[in-house]
Amino acid sequence: MPDVIVAHPGWGESLFLKDVWPAARLGMYCEFYYCTENADVGFDPEFSRAGDLQASRLRVKNANNLLHFEFADAGLAPTAWQASTFPEAFRSRITVAHDGIDTRVVRPRPDVRLVLNARGRQVELSRSNEIVTFVSRNLEPYRGYHVFMRALPQLLSARPDARVLIVGGNEVSYGGPPPDGGSWKEVFIREVRSRISDADWDRVHFMGKLEYDQFIALLQLSTVHVYLTYPFVLSWSLLEAMSCGCAIVGSDTAPVREVIQEDETGRLVDFFDTTALAQRVCELLDDAPARQRLGARAREFAVARYDLRQVCLPQQRNWVESLAPEFA
Repeated sequence: MPDVIVAHPGWGESLFLKDVWPAARLGMYCEFYYCTENADVGFDPEFSRAGDLQASRLRVKNANNLLHFEFADAGLAPTAWQASTFPEAFRSRITVAHDGIDTRVVRPRPDVRLVLNARGRQVELSRSNEIVTFVSRNLEPYRGYHVFMRALPQLLSARPDARVLIVGGNEVSYGGPPPDGGSWKEVFIREVRSRISDADWDRVHFMGKLEYDQFIALLQLSTVHVYLTYPFVLSWSLLEAMSCGCAIVGSDTAPVREVIQEDETGRLVDFFDTTALAQRVCELLDDAPARQRLGARAREFAVARYDLRQVCLPQQRNWVESLAPEFA
């Protein structure tokens, strides 16, 4: 007989658990509630779906969330903005506590090295190199891959010594695939390639998906890290970049503003402004003291708010115990 059950309601597996164990307390992991405005839907007109069925599609997507509101005892959301997407009637039952970042592992490392296989030859990179990083689970519009790629010609032209390291797969995590098939990665390579010389293109490295230790090494190596997203679920990778002490240029969108304060823990730029993105990255590449200051404050913020052992696990444990206080 479980005392507490914690479930993600999105696919419906937990709909009948309280029928089996009526005395159990049920906590929902409130990851995201789809909204018709002020979130991801319709944010990027270039990829928005036209037609009158949008609201109906979202209603179906939210169906399992809605069905749980009647009997779930409490909710847990990783960020305040994600909690704010839920209907007000249930929002008062949601506690905000992030999944947590292991800041003892994800930390700055001045002596980090990374070996690239660059066009058939091995290149060892260190913190002395000028490196711009971009990370997404998959390279797609939801995470601003198209915006980053469109900024590349200007960025590469302005920074003849910079290398650009792009992490991410070729599949689709959010949204839809390209209408003509293939991958979003290739769609936007084709769009910008003619505006980038062969010599400059040799400094662009698609890393694919990395093992975790390699991924952290890449963040530790970064001179400037770029993170872009629709108003949607916040990526762990941004908090990991902050924990590594990266100097960050992020999109001025709601989930990012929760952790990146302008000129405090990073710099912000309009999601769609590719010229401004390239300029802000170049400004930081030219300003080592600013990078050091922003990176240090980003690290402090990540440790203070999102450390796994000292902050997030205690918050999660307190939440679980609050569901069944007699077992605390």
